[in-house]
Amino acid sequence: MKWWKKTVFYEIYLPSFFDSNADGIGDLAGVLKKIDYLKSLGVGGIWLTPFYQSPKVDNGYDVSDYYQIDSDYGNFDNWRNLVSYAHQRGIKIIVDMVLNHTSTQHPWFQASRKSRHNPKREWYIWRNEPNNWESFFGGSAWEFDEQTEEYYYHSFSKEQADLNWTNPEVRSEMFRVLDFWIDLGIDGVRLDVINNLSVAIEMPDNPVADSGEQIHKYDVNQKGILSAIRSIKKHLYSKDSELFVVGEVSSDELSVIRKYVGESLLDTTFNFNLGSMEQFSAKKIVDELAAMKELYQDGTLPTLFFNSHDMARSWNRLASGQLDRYLQLAVLVLLNCGIPFLFQGEESGIGDFIPEDVQSIRDIQAMTKYLSEIEKGSSVDSALAQANSVNRDKSRGFMPWEEAAESAPKWIGYGKVNADCCEIVDWYKRLLAIRATYISHQKPLENLTWQDGLISYEIGQLVIYLNFNNQRDCEVMIPPNSKLLLGRGKLEDSGTCCLLSRNGIWIGQKGRN
Repeated sequence: MKWWKKTVFYEIYLPSFFDSNADGIGDLAGVLKKIDYLKSLGVGGIWLTPFYQSPKVDNGYDVSDYYQIDSDYGNFDNWRNLVSYAHQRGIKIIVDMVLNHTSTQHPWFQASRKSRHNPKREWYIWRNEPNNWESFFGGSAWEFDEQTEEYYYHSFSKEQADLNWTNPEVRSEMFRVLDFWIDLGIDGVRLDVINNLSVAIEMPDNPVADSGEQIHKYDVNQKGILSAIRSIKKHLYSKDSELFVVGEVSSDELSVIRKYVGESLLDTTFNFNLGSMEQFSAKKIVDELAAMKELYQDGTLPTLFFNSHDMARSWNRLASGQLDRYLQLAVLVLLNCGIPFLFQGEESGIGDFIPEDVQSIRDIQAMTKYLSEIEKGSSVDSALAQANSVNRDKSRGFMPWEEAAESAPKWIGYGKVNADCCEIVDWYKRLLAIRATYISHQKPLENLTWQDGLISYEIGQLVIYLNFNNQRDCEVMIPPNSKLLLGRGKLEDSGTCCLLSRNGIWIGQKGRN
């Protein structure tokens, strides 16, 4: 079995993780200092967000040099020390690869904009006239460049110019980038917005819904995208067939997400159909898990997560500050069929960072929204509220380590400390230990049911009951000779029946008949 199929990953949003040199920014040396902590949790892999040279308009997802480490995060000695010690402790490292676009400060783009005949011109997408495509951050996806009097395409901010993946030179250069980091010891890659790659020459206008909102139809999932991904996967496996290749597909539709996974495609993708739920619904969780079980039956696996650097934290978004529900959600991620991805601070129940003024906003998406609202005539308070409604800073608040109390001010405010953090950390450790003992080799999800707030299912040797009903207790039938491994709430067990309290949890090992 591939190593990543039995690994629990932990996403590290590098600038907000741990500041080793008191300059206010998390860094590679800070990650090194926390490897033993991550090992104690039971984590087997870490995902590092971009640390390449960047002006950081979009916090590193605007790369200006793929072959350099940004000085804010350290140097190659820090990198080698981190890789060496993580591997020594049995922890793999995957890194973010931004293949869709570069910073407009990248030398490639600077050359491209010099003239219409520059050798790098066709590395990006230039047009005499723009179509109607909109940026995912708002506004037009085209920016007029006075130097050559043409428009360049940017699916995100105007400082992030999209690469032209119809150009073989672009593909070859990005393969060289991948090779560079493989040779430096990475164990895999997370491919950022990989379904956004511009692989088609045709660029028809996107349709517009009756509401006036543009439907992103022709600027994503273009004809030829799967062929491009196959070429990336083939190249990666030509270097090392043990590399893990996970992709971010910008969709929450399972049918779209699933088609990018396969032996010659991505190993897995982020299942936003489950992970990015905006509101809690036990029924929707069950429906999504059932749909994932149906579509992933050929040896492929979905990802399991409720947190990332692009969404509000699940403590606020899904648990609404309720400890019992938060612990139940952890069970669904860690004791299930799939590849779990935790996000830094999730294991201690950190809450959202909410900027109280525009000066505290760091997210380009939120700032764009704020300026747009001000332009429309909204008040400062209203514009701030609208900005915070889409603000990705919520999850990106600095990790409130105990050591941070005496250190320098940070580049962003702190995530909110949870009063129950010690209990939550202990719960996560217990779940990770149970996973390692009973389902480390990926058993199928069986007998998944939902009734009146009670979710029950079996996986491998485990049987699990989660009572999401906060109004009443419920009676559950325990399989014969089963043994309770971990529980929470009132558990009146008669041997074959258990009265599970409201918001209760029962995790047991099935007995042998």
